[in-house]
This record gives sequence, structure tokens and C-alpha cells, in this order.
Amino acid sequence: MLDPKRKTTAIRIGRTVMPHAGLTLPLRQLGRHLRDWRMRSSLSLEEAARRLEVGATTLQRAEKGGNSRIKTYFVEKACELYGVPVETKDGMVGLAKQAATGTNWWHSYGDVIPKDFDVYVSLEAFARTVTSFQPQLIPGLLQTTDYDRALVEQIWPDGPREEWDRRVQIKAHRQNVILRKLDPATLNVVIGEAALRHMVGGPATMAKQLRRLIELPALHTNIRLRVLPFSAGFPGGSSMPAFVVLHFDEDAAGEPIEPPVTYLEFAVGGMYLEKEDDVGFYTRKYRLLEQSSLSEADTVSLLMRAAKEYEHRER
Repeated sequence: MLDPKRKTTAIRIGRTVMPHAGLTLPLRQLGRHLRDWRMRSSLSLEEAARRLEVGATTLQRAEKGGNSRIKTYFVEKACELYGVPVETKDGMVGLAKQAATGTNWWHSYGDVIPKDFDVYVSLEAFARTVTSFQPQLIPGLLQTTDYDRALVEQIWPDGPREEWDRRVQIKAHRQNVILRKLDPATLNVVIGEAALRHMVGGPATMAKQLRRLIELPALHTNIRLRVLPFSAGFPGGSSMPAFVVLHFDEDAAGEPIEPPVTYLEFAVGGMYLEKEDDVGFYTRKYRLLEQSSLSEADTVSLLMRAAKEYEHRER
């Protein structure tokens, strides 16, 4: 069950004392899932706690990611009570096992956490600000369905059409975080010029995708997009991989309710960085990349030229 002898290391952020970020990122995610599935099952906090044989305060703390450890059998028991599907339960148990991984942790696809249990997507859904650098691909939050589908079919060439459709639908649903009418998240993104030149799905798909990159910032003031041109070289003297920095909501006093997270994605897994120095490093790198990028007006001009080039190829 929950570890009664836990010792919570805390860091102070402004006036708010929070559990140590390195011990709580997986547990914060687990807590969200526990709370979500409890509410789906229409159980009150008190009733769920009674059936799980823990105190309501203890369960509430677990749902907020406030425990340094949670026993896997407690998670399994909660999943059984809430009717959680097996694949989701396995992911939640994996999050519990990740509790002691340290300040930065590596998620290997299909290892402790199942490959289809997307930790990043659920983290992104709660973000207040998404800051992203994508040197070679159009960011997922801005992809058209045709662009996304072309990538999905290449990643899973032998997959059934139903699975392709499911994954494209998941991507479209993710985009609600920045496109919803009520309180959307802010998206700041720098895209490398290479992303405009790498052909995905053919000229028609690319033209439509680049037109979307022009339209979205014009229609949504919470989206800011710039292109890093080839002529900018390597700002800071190094080639940067794709990365995302996520910031979360603030409390009534203007303090962050969760520490920011930097996410690095690789072909076989992802790295989550929470150390203040690491997040600060990528934040400074983003500012440098942004300063070296085209202005928003020049970005639109480049996107229009590139879109017209693809449209001309279709004729």
C-alpha cells in the first residue's frame, strides 16, 4: 500500500513548498490517472478510500503525487476497483515503479511502461505553456491529418488501417490543448527550415501542411511560430535535438503548482528532465534559437513561398 514511513524531500519554489521534482514526476502522472479513473467510476474520494482500506487523506495525497513511493499492489487494487483496462493498468503500475528513478528519468518504450501508454501525451495535456524546437519535423500539435497519417503509415507499414486511423485520431485530439476555445495552452515553437523541405506524403500534403502553419498563428493568438533558416547555421555553436519544455498552471499566489519539465524524444524512448539547471539550459537554448530565427512576418513569407513551390509541383 502507500508507504507509511516515507520521507518527503521538498524544495521551495517561491512561497510554495513542493515535493522534490525528481521523485514526483511519474507519481504526479500516476496520481492524475488515479483521480481520473476514480471519477470515471463515479466513486467519491471517501468511498474509494474505504474500499481500498486507506484514509481519504492518504488517497487524496496519492492522487496529487505527494507520496515518495506507492506500492504496486495498491495501484493494481485501485485499477481493479475503478475498472481500468489492462493496458492502462500496466502503464500505471509502471509509473509506480519509476518513482525512485532520480531527478531525470529515461522511459524506454515497452520496458517498465508499455509502449502504447504515452506518458508524454498525458503530461502535455496539463501544460499551460508548450515551448518546442523541432529541427526536422512539423510539431505534432500543428500537423495536418494527412501529414500525420503519412508518418504513421511509414512507422507502422504493416499495421491495419484501423490502427492507423486510431493513431491519427489521438494526434488530432492532442491538438485540443492549443485549439480549444476555453483557456487554451500557449504554444511557442521554432521549426528548422529542414522541416519545410523534407517531403512527407507528397507535394499536396506538404502544401496543405505549410498553409496550416500560416493559418493557425493568424487565427490563434496563443500560437507563436518562427522558422530557423539554414542561413542561421548553428546558434550557440552546436546542433540541438528536438526538445519540448512544459510549464504548468500557477496557484492563486502566482506560484507554479508543478515544476517545469523538459522532454527529449528518441527512436527508442524519451528522457524527462526536471533538474532546474537542465530545464534552464533548454530554456536558454530556445531563446537563442528564437532570436536567430526569422521574424514572424518573414516566417509567413517563407512558408508561403515553400507552399507555392509544392503546389507548382502538383500541376
